[in-house]
Amino acid sequence: MGLQQLREQAAGCRNCDLWKCGTQTVFGEGPADARLMLVGEQPGDREDVEGHPFVGPAGKLLDRALEQAGIGRADVYLTNAVKHFKWRPRGKRRIHQKPNAAEVRACHPWVEAEIAEVQPEIIVALGATAAQSLLGSKFRLTQHRGELFDSPLGPLITATVHPSAILRADDKDRAQQFDALVDDLSRVARPLRTSPAP
Repeated sequence: MGLQQLREQAAGCRNCDLWKCGTQTVFGEGPADARLMLVGEQPGDREDVEGHPFVGPAGKLLDRALEQAGIGRADVYLTNAVKHFKWRPRGKRRIHQKPNAAEVRACHPWVEAEIAEVQPEIIVALGATAAQSLLGSKFRLTQHRGELFDSPLGPLITATVHPSAILRADDKDRAQQFDALVDDLSRVARPLRTSPAP
């Protein structure tokens, strides 16, 4: 079908009620032949406004981590398990709310279609919601972070923390958690650098 056609179809998605609170569908972006795909939880406030994945504060932190891991953002396909921003008001701000299992399931066909179209060699799930959407509800990030799993979706899948979790960490822990994220991404980058592109 092609990513552009999928993007156009997803723009009108009504599979759950999140389209009512999100400004727009935020579909994945990146090369159609990317060897690495990163899957987050959902778009945040900036992503919802701008219509692009990982352009807010967590995206900026992810950019730094990718650079330090030797991965070019332009070489990566970036998407989310859920395509609309789920939030609640707090004064004038829109505060992130975790999507529920039904909302994740409603968006899963879009993620499956993106994977089928891009056919990456490795997928990195960022955070528990993304990991469970790809590896099942029993997956525990605390137990299996950084492990590579075979997947019926095709590529190998691994999981690490979401950059937003690092932003929420105490100052004393933030640098250590950032370094751990860089380490996780570096482990993924090594086999991609040593194996030839198809």
